[in-house]
Amino acid sequence: MLTSLILYSGFSGITVFLGGLLANFFNHHIKESPVKYEITHFFMSFGSGIILSAIALVLIPTGMERLSLSGMTFSFVLGTILFLFIDRYLAKKGGQTATLLAMMMDFVPEAIALGAVFAIDPSMATLLAVFIGLQNLPEAFNSFRDMVQSGYSVTKSLVIFFFLSFCGIFGALLGHFVLSDFPNLTAHLMTFASGGILYLLIQEIIPESKLDKNYIASLGASLGFLIGIIGEKLI
Repeated sequence: MLTSLILYSGFSGITVFLGGLLANFFNHHIKESPVKYEITHFFMSFGSGIILSAIALVLIPTGMERLSLSGMTFSFVLGTILFLFIDRYLAKKGGQTATLLAMMMDFVPEAIALGAVFAIDPSMATLLAVFIGLQNLPEAFNSFRDMVQSGYSVTKSLVIFFFLSFCGIFGALLGHFVLSDFPNLTAHLMTFASGGILYLLIQEIIPESKLDKNYIASLGASLGFLIGIIGEKLI
């Protein structure tokens, strides 16, 4: 069972690295053109839709199911305020890491949930691993491009993404062996993450994904949310 958990969580995380590789290939092997620019913004919008679906369909429902109104509100507001200050700090440094932060705030709590669910229903955990992996691909694509634009070298960015891809395994093991007996703590973590992700999504990610006089790019958000609906329905 432990081997299966590592394999499933490893799959959900390896797409972080694959998304970085795909972004690097796209940036350096596809000629600059208006179409390339539109595709880039479509992926940004698509990733935004997937992140929003994770908040609406996975993270928040867990908090609402497990926590009291006051407890849920506290965790959500704490996450929002904390990431407001983190975002202001990063803005002063001139970095563009909001997408990376949102991806990890989404990925790690879901990986923890994957580990907890695996102990109860392995078949549901399999679907959840696939869902998380599909989420991470466009999110990592956008995050990698942001990091390179912030001044990180391609090699350094790929190394960072390689090690981040193992966060799914560590998160799943933590959820399976530690937090599976503390569902309320996991719910607080997910609600806290929701507040931070939603702030970053509205403040940084969605405005960057918009293109003037282009409506196809914004369609990506709806398609991304649809992926979340399909994943949640299957789970």
